Amino acid sequence: MNNPARTLLLFGAVNGLLYVALSAFAAHGLKSSITPEQLGWFETSARYQGFHALALLASGILMQLYEQRSFYLSGLLILLGIIIFSGSLYAMALGAPRWFGAITPIGGVSLIAGWAFMIAGVLKAKPG
Repeated sequence: MNNPARTLLLFGAVNGLLYVALSAFAAHGLKSSITPEQLGWFETSARYQGFHALALLASGILMQLYEQRSFYLSGLLILLGIIIFSGSLYAMALGAPRWFGAITPIGGVSLIAGWAFMIAGVLKAKPG
Protein backbone atom coordinates (compact mmCIF):
# COMPACT_ATOMS: atom_id res chain seq x y z
CA MET A 1 0.00 0.00 0.00
CA ASN A 2 1.39 3.41 -0.90
CA ASN A 3 2.05 5.87 1.93
CA PRO A 4 -0.42 8.61 0.86
CA ALA A 5 -3.26 6.07 0.68
CA ARG A 6 -2.25 4.59 4.02
CA THR A 7 -2.19 8.06 5.59
CA LEU A 8 -5.70 8.85 4.35
CA LEU A 9 -7.01 5.49 5.55
CA LEU A 10 -5.41 6.01 8.96
CA PHE A 11 -6.92 9.49 9.35
CA GLY A 12 -10.29 8.19 8.18
CA ALA A 13 -10.23 5.42 10.79
CA VAL A 14 -9.07 7.80 13.55
CA ASN A 15 -11.87 10.23 12.71
CA GLY A 16 -14.39 7.40 12.69
CA LEU A 17 -13.24 6.36 16.15
CA LEU A 18 -13.41 9.96 17.39
CA TYR A 19 -16.88 10.35 15.91
CA VAL A 20 -18.23 7.38 17.87
CA ALA A 21 -16.43 8.34 21.10
CA LEU A 22 -17.45 12.01 20.97
CA SER A 23 -21.05 11.16 20.06
CA ALA A 24 -21.27 8.86 23.06
CA PHE A 25 -19.69 11.55 25.24
CA ALA A 26 -22.31 14.06 24.07
CA ALA A 27 -25.19 11.66 24.63
CA HIS A 28 -24.11 10.52 28.08
CA GLY A 29 -21.85 13.16 29.54
CA LEU A 30 -22.71 16.54 28.09
CA LYS A 31 -26.49 16.64 27.74
CA SER A 32 -27.09 17.91 31.24
CA SER A 33 -24.12 20.28 31.46
CA ILE A 34 -24.41 22.43 28.33
CA THR A 35 -27.19 24.46 26.74
CA PRO A 36 -29.40 23.02 23.98
CA GLU A 37 -27.68 25.38 21.53
CA GLN A 38 -24.24 24.10 22.54
CA LEU A 39 -25.45 20.50 22.28
CA GLY A 40 -26.71 21.27 18.78
CA TRP A 41 -23.27 22.57 17.80
CA PHE A 42 -21.65 19.46 19.24
CA GLU A 43 -24.06 17.12 17.43
CA THR A 44 -23.61 18.95 14.11
CA SER A 45 -19.86 18.79 14.53
CA ALA A 46 -19.92 15.06 15.25
CA ARG A 47 -22.28 14.33 12.35
CA TYR A 48 -20.04 16.14 9.86
CA GLN A 49 -16.97 14.45 11.31
CA GLY A 50 -18.60 11.03 10.92
CA PHE A 51 -19.68 11.56 7.32
CA HIS A 52 -16.31 12.94 6.37
CA ALA A 53 -14.42 10.13 8.12
CA LEU A 54 -16.08 7.90 5.50
CA ALA A 55 -15.02 10.33 2.77
CA LEU A 56 -11.42 10.10 4.01
CA LEU A 57 -11.61 6.33 3.80
CA ALA A 58 -13.01 6.61 0.27
CA SER A 59 -10.17 8.96 -0.71
CA GLY A 60 -7.62 6.48 0.62
CA ILE A 61 -9.19 3.54 -1.20
CA LEU A 62 -9.47 5.51 -4.45
CA MET A 63 -5.87 6.73 -4.06
CA GLN A 64 -4.72 3.12 -3.68
CA LEU A 65 -6.71 1.96 -6.72
CA TYR A 66 -5.98 4.79 -9.14
CA GLU A 67 -2.96 6.68 -7.75
CA GLN A 68 -4.52 9.98 -8.78
CA ARG A 69 -3.12 13.02 -6.98
CA SER A 70 -6.66 14.42 -6.91
CA PHE A 71 -7.70 11.77 -4.39
CA TYR A 72 -4.84 12.65 -2.07
CA LEU A 73 -5.67 16.37 -2.30
CA SER A 74 -9.31 15.47 -1.68
CA GLY A 75 -8.38 13.66 1.51
CA LEU A 76 -6.12 16.45 2.73
CA LEU A 77 -8.82 19.06 2.16
CA ILE A 78 -11.43 16.91 3.86
CA LEU A 79 -9.11 16.37 6.84
CA LEU A 80 -8.46 20.11 7.05
CA GLY A 81 -12.20 20.72 6.81
CA ILE A 82 -12.91 18.30 9.66
CA ILE A 83 -10.30 20.01 11.82
CA ILE A 84 -11.58 23.53 11.14
CA PHE A 85 -15.33 22.92 10.79
CA SER A 86 -15.83 20.31 13.46
CA GLY A 87 -13.05 21.63 15.66
CA SER A 88 -14.51 25.14 15.83
CA LEU A 89 -17.99 23.80 16.62
CA TYR A 90 -16.66 21.40 19.27
CA ALA A 91 -14.73 24.29 20.81
CA MET A 92 -17.80 26.55 20.93
CA ALA A 93 -19.93 23.75 22.36
CA LEU A 94 -17.40 23.30 25.14
CA GLY A 95 -17.26 27.00 26.01
CA ALA A 96 -14.94 28.73 23.55
CA PRO A 97 -15.96 32.26 22.54
CA ARG A 98 -18.63 32.54 19.85
CA TRP A 99 -16.19 34.23 17.47
CA PHE A 100 -14.85 30.70 16.80
CA GLY A 101 -17.97 30.41 14.64
CA ALA A 102 -16.38 32.87 12.22
CA ILE A 103 -13.85 30.23 11.12
CA THR A 104 -16.40 27.42 10.77
CA PRO A 105 -17.27 28.37 7.15
CA ILE A 106 -13.58 28.08 6.20
CA GLY A 107 -13.81 24.44 7.21
CA GLY A 108 -17.01 24.07 5.20
CA VAL A 109 -15.30 25.46 2.09
CA SER A 110 -12.43 23.01 2.63
CA LEU A 111 -14.91 20.12 2.82
CA ILE A 112 -16.59 21.27 -0.41
CA ALA A 113 -13.20 21.58 -2.12
CA GLY A 114 -12.31 18.08 -0.94
CA TRP A 115 -15.43 16.67 -2.57
CA ALA A 116 -14.65 18.64 -5.76
CA PHE A 117 -11.17 17.07 -5.93
CA MET A 118 -12.72 13.64 -5.41
CA ILE A 119 -15.04 14.30 -8.36
CA ALA A 120 -12.04 15.42 -10.44
CA GLY A 121 -10.17 12.25 -9.53
CA VAL A 122 -13.10 10.05 -10.50
CA LEU A 123 -13.36 11.84 -13.86
CA LYS A 124 -9.60 11.40 -14.49
CA ALA A 125 -9.40 7.76 -13.38
CA LYS A 126 -9.13 5.26 -16.17
CA PRO A 127 -11.60 2.38 -15.80
CA GLY A 128 -10.43 -1.22 -15.64
